[in-house]
Amino acid sequence: MKNVDYKLYFIMGSINATDPLSVLEDALKGGITCFQFREKGPNALARTEKKAFAQSCQRLCKQYGVPFIVNDDVDLSIEIGADGVHVGQDDTDAAFVREKIGADKIVGVSVHSVDEAKAAIAAGANYVGIGPVYETVSKDDAKPVAGTVLIEKVSTLFPELPIVGIGGITATNAEPVFKAGAHGISIISSIASAENPEIAAKQLKHTANQWAVKRSALQ
Repeated sequence: MKNVDYKLYFIMGSINATDPLSVLEDALKGGITCFQFREKGPNALARTEKKAFAQSCQRLCKQYGVPFIVNDDVDLSIEIGADGVHVGQDDTDAAFVREKIGADKIVGVSVHSVDEAKAAIAAGANYVGIGPVYETVSKDDAKPVAGTVLIEKVSTLFPELPIVGIGGITATNAEPVFKAGAHGISIISSIASAENPEIAAKQLKHTANQWAVKRSALQ
């Protein structure tokens, strides 16, 4: 897929919200531009339940014209015709993912160094996720807080590579992430745990849009 908008990238699984489908629809109404289905962790769904839930999320994303990306599960992605796959450094190899899903699908890779960013590009990644920028409670396997230094380095070295910052990002602390060179922000709890996910998404989208305008003006 070409010209994917990674500006407001929402990540969620069934364990991240009491009523995840309702939260996803609210987030879509609020303006998320990309969605990653991440069904991992204690009490996560498996097999047929996981597939059914993924398809329900996928249907909502299609209604709103938002790309639907599956975290790590290449077989599920192929089976349901997802728009792409996102992998971490400890997940399936990115080059293998690209080979399996084809050239027209999205491949995203979590990176924690310049070398890993280079390797992701070589493997055919469409974008990279960098973080955690701030402290996060959404992921049990989160790495130590990295700040925005790596985002700045990677964006300087590879200006054409879309970068999505992740980890503890909110509408009030997103500015440094974009300022460092990120094209977008990945959000879990700031939307999934919000009292009103639609309003939370709208606030984040407003911040992201402001920086998209500034980025365009500088190019």
